[in-house]
Amino acid sequence: MARTRRYDVAASGRWWDEDDGRWLPAGEVHAWEQGRNETVCGLSLHRSGLSRFPAVTWTDALPESGGAADAVRRVCPRCAAAADRRGADSRPAWRRVNPRP
Repeated sequence: MARTRRYDVAASGRWWDEDDGRWLPAGEVHAWEQGRNETVCGLSLHRSGLSRFPAVTWTDALPESGGAADAVRRVCPRCAAAADRRGADSRPAWRRVNPRP
């Protein structure tokens, strides 16, 4: 069985949430895997000046989810495609029904 990847968030900015008492992502967000020094789309975290948010999952940073996405202005389209941005109401992934021999 394939391992399910867990993506966290790297963002260009941050803001302090008074209610939760923690830093949350702001600005442009990217998907990031812990243990890697780059985003899913290939940007270097240090060279791009991105902050890591290991406590915020990728799905929480999407604007349509609410959650930690209050100050998110842009979601990287390459990261969204790689990290499977589809929500619960989207249609299932494409699959071939009747393949040719």
